[in-house]
Amino acid sequence: MDQGKQADNAWRVLILLFLANLFNFFDRAVPAIVIEPIRHEWGLSDFQLGLITAAFTIVYALAGLPLGRMADTASRKKIMAWGLVAWSGFTGLTGIAWNFWSFLIMRIGVGVGEASYAPAANALIGDLFPSDRRSRAIGIFMLGLPVGLILAFFTVGAMVKAFDSWRAPFFIAMIPGLILAVFMLFIREPARGAAETSKVSQAAISQPIRKVLSIPTMWWIILAGIASNFSAYSVSSFMVPVLQRYFGLPLEKAAVTTGIIVGVTGLVGLTLGGWIADRMHQKSEMRRLLFGAVSLLVAAVATWYALRLDSSQVVLFTAIFSLGWLLQYTYYTCVYPALQDIVEPRLRATAVAVFFAAFYLLGGAFGPVVVGLLSDHYAQAAMTAAGASAMTEQFKAVGLHGAMSLVPVSLFVTALMMFLAARRFPVDAKAMRDGMATSGPLVTGAAPAH
Repeated sequence: MDQGKQADNAWRVLILLFLANLFNFFDRAVPAIVIEPIRHEWGLSDFQLGLITAAFTIVYALAGLPLGRMADTASRKKIMAWGLVAWSGFTGLTGIAWNFWSFLIMRIGVGVGEASYAPAANALIGDLFPSDRRSRAIGIFMLGLPVGLILAFFTVGAMVKAFDSWRAPFFIAMIPGLILAVFMLFIREPARGAAETSKVSQAAISQPIRKVLSIPTMWWIILAGIASNFSAYSVSSFMVPVLQRYFGLPLEKAAVTTGIIVGVTGLVGLTLGGWIADRMHQKSEMRRLLFGAVSLLVAAVATWYALRLDSSQVVLFTAIFSLGWLLQYTYYTCVYPALQDIVEPRLRATAVAVFFAAFYLLGGAFGPVVVGLLSDHYAQAAMTAAGASAMTEQFKAVGLHGAMSLVPVSLFVTALMMFLAARRFPVDAKAMRDGMATSGPLVTGAAPAH
């Protein structure tokens, strides 16, 4: 397989992108950690808790479309820098929220800021690293997810305890993003298409979203993304409450345990998964996605089994669910590079934005809302079955634990969609390579954006 050229500053830029991604997910995780104190202070239902995440993800998905298209034509470093300023600023403002609706509005602001980042960063990585090294590069970039979650889940509970307030972590989380925004402006961007083996056309593309959606593999990747993010956002939104309500852990211990489940596992899943995915891709174009499909299938089985354990088996639950969550991280190292391989450089940020629109709008937004609704339903059913006249924390614990059964179901659907994507991938990857140099005037790459 032909190898493209890696940019001289690729690793320096990747480290900066990783750091920004880390605080992206740190800021995103804070509400899930302090959600129980907020629920008690404002008397919220699980459905309302789900709406907080849903509002963020809906805005994130919709704002990402125009911002993603902008990242294909304008300076990516400026888009990312101003996005950092916006989401960090609104994270700080979340700390002054006085009721449910003000909290919701601040999280919507965070969503708009964060929507600018992923399309631009992913497209930039595609121009920094050639195809045979992108899984590792994407894996390192996506380490921001588990490292950000580890940092959040291991420290936010302590911040709440130290300051005796759930508001303090939002103020503290604002600072690093504002600092990173300054450094982002000093990135030297590579030419678009600089890492490709073929020359890249710079002709204007009409109907870019339609062109992206004309790629069959893209549809399977989108469907896999919807199912994957349904489970990911359900777990990130409700794992701390599950551990508090069903397993009886205090907030600080529940947060640290969640950090192990969704954070520490990602360190292994993304680094080892990225390395294996690249090795698989070098042997056969299909194997990277097939590796991901098998991993997600095992993840579905592991999380299903963990959720069948009773409330006295918290250690075993943590171990088995963590194994499943480690394997689900291979989704990112298999699907994200595959998307780059089927979409030409001029459309990559647009493709990521389209993918993320479905990923978050239909997956991330619906996961917490559906799980929250099902939790309320199961809690009501448990109360009725017990002949009780008032809702208690015990009934809420049973309801939420039962609703989390949707997680392994969505992981199984993800595995199935990845398998179908793998079957079509070689055809669409070849079509991208063949068509890239024949769609307009040819140059080795556009001048870097400033």
